[in-house]
Amino acid sequence: MILPVAIAAGVENGTVSLAFRRWKVARVKTGEVFISPAGLIRITAVDEIGPDAITGEEAGLAGEKSVAALRKRFRGNDTDPVFRIALEWAGPDPRIALRTDDHLSPEDVAEIATRLDRFDVRSPSGPWTRDTLGLIERNPGRRAIELAEMVGREKDPFKLDVRKLKNLGLTHSLPVGYELSERGRAFLVTERDQD
Repeated sequence: MILPVAIAAGVENGTVSLAFRRWKVARVKTGEVFISPAGLIRITAVDEIGPDAITGEEAGLAGEKSVAALRKRFRGNDTDPVFRIALEWAGPDPRIALRTDDHLSPEDVAEIATRLDRFDVRSPSGPWTRDTLGLIERNPGRRAIELAEMVGREKDPFKLDVRKLKNLGLTHSLPVGYELSERGRAFLVTERDQD
């Protein structure tokens, strides 16, 4: 589930506890935890409701000024059901602590290498992980589209791949582009020294 930055921050500070979505079927489940710009958010309830059942108080708890403003945000077909999704903040993004951890044991390096090797083997376009880490290392702050063009790739699949590296704590996003994290730099140095 994707939440705007301001709404995610509202969940973190306790001013937002609901979200509403119009979907053909529920795309989230109670108990599911996802990463947002404000950290981890847990879904505590998912209920199908009629759009006319939304109250002004609930709109406020979803970060909107009115029910009308909330309904304007609905996407999809008007005949699709509306889901009320209860949210709670579940803690900071664990990738933040991970990406600053640059004290890598030999086991850490081996585990990261194994994960990267799996990504490479499963990729329909061939090995990409080390090349992408090197590309980001040489070009910090470059936009995804520029980086993708440098290696002859489409932007969206390239961004999905970089997200995989981010999930391992090896990169992080800047206001524009990416850079290697402390963990990513430590991994590359260690792996290069082993060659």
